[in-house]
Order: sequence, then structure tokens, then C-alpha cells
Amino acid sequence: MTGGKRETGDQGGKQNHGAGKGPDQRSGKVPEQRSGTRLQVFLAHAGLASRRAAEGIIATGRVSVNGVVVSEQGSKVFPGDTVLVDGKPVRAESRRYYLALNKPPGYICSSSDPQGRPLALNLLPGEIHERLYNVGRLDFLSCGLIFFTNDGDFAARLGHPGSGLEKEYIVEATGHIPDEAALAFEKGITIEGEYYRAQTVQRVNSRALRIVLIEGKNREIRRVFSHFHLHPSRLRRVRIGPVQLGSLAEGESRPLTKQELEKLRG
Repeated sequence: MTGGKRETGDQGGKQNHGAGKGPDQRSGKVPEQRSGTRLQVFLAHAGLASRRAAEGIIATGRVSVNGVVVSEQGSKVFPGDTVLVDGKPVRAESRRYYLALNKPPGYICSSSDPQGRPLALNLLPGEIHERLYNVGRLDFLSCGLIFFTNDGDFAARLGHPGSGLEKEYIVEATGHIPDEAALAFEKGITIEGEYYRAQTVQRVNSRALRIVLIEGKNREIRRVFSHFHLHPSRLRRVRIGPVQLGSLAEGESRPLTKQELEKLRG
């Protein structure tokens, strides 16, 4: 989990790290080329970000290799190289983690919080020392299923709006939920210039709905409920794609199964 940005300083400007060497001036021979790893791939394998996001990190000059700032795409790193992002060392991680957590209410999905609120990340097993981060979010008061991983490409694929990944919620309100609100959410409704539409909305009882979203905009369910003067007393995510929350206790986590990962990857 990377902390706040720190200046890396001027350490010699750009380099084309890993570029092929020219002929040896004494022998005239071209030295053997070393095979390296593209820097954005290395950063993704280190669990820092997806490859695309890593390209943005590189472009902004936040990465240095062996003391030299690298901002060119396609640069390579080799075994033994020292890679820093925002002045902090980054190492490739050989083991991949894919965890499902049942987040309780009152935890924030972030690597840090200036307000000192509890982090969902700290509920994960203590023996995992790799850098993990959440796939998508659940807001501070919401609870239920959320994934954590150190696979940047996996996280980017699942988090992309075009992934078509369904997310299912059980939402309980403090009072009766009128049919008007449920029907409007399923049909589609514009609130303050933003369009919201659930994939499906099913009634559980007079005060609870089962809602399936695909794109899932920020605080979408809460904003639709607020529009109809409804207050969610409990918002719980019970499914992400093929993965069910099931009997996983609040605050507990488990590895995703091989079958679940295969289905998530499509």
C-alpha cells in the first residue's frame, strides 16, 4: 500500500533503461542482450497498479530505477535493479493473492485514512506481507463482499465499467419502501443530472429490496433512496459476479477458489 507522494528529486533525468548496447569500441562486437521486464509490467506484478495505471505513474516521473528517474514507456528493469515509486522501494511479488472479505460497517476501503478510521485492509490475515488493495469499494457505512488482491491487471479488469460484472445488494430501509421507488430505479431515473438504473430490483419485504447493479456509480443506491426520502438502515453486498458472500462472517476473509477465479476471468 503506497503512502502519500514524496518527491524523488532530480537524480539525473530520464533514461532509456534497458536499451540495447552499441558495439564494443575495442572488439567491435555487439554484446549479448539481456532480457528484461517492462517497467509497467514489473509494477503491476508488484501489486502497485494495473499495467495501464502503472504507465501513468511512470509518465509523471514518480518512478526511479537505480537512482535515475524513468518516465519513458517501454523501459525495462533487470534482476538486481532498485526500483522506487515515490521514493519507496518496490519489489516484484511472486505470489498472487485473491481474497474475499466480509467488510463490517464502520470500516473504510483505503490504504490509509487521515481521519484515523478503521481500515478494511487491516482485517486481512496478518501473515500476508504483500501489498494488497481493494477491488472496487464499499462506503464507510456499507458492509458485505469485497475483493482484495495484489494482481493489478486482475483488479483493473474487474473494476472496468465494461466488465459487465454484476453486484448484488440487500438494502434495508428504516420504513416502508414504496413500489414507485423500486420501479423507478429499475426503469432508470435521473437525479441532479446523473442517470441511475439498476439491472434488477426485487422486493424482499416491505422494508427491503434485492438490487443488482452492473456499472455501480458512487453511492448510487444511497442517492436513489435519498431521492425518495428513504434512509437505508443496512446496505449489504451479497454477491460479486459468481462469488457469493454466503456464510462468511463479518470481518472474516477467505481465498477465492480456483473455480471462482476462472469464472471472474471469463
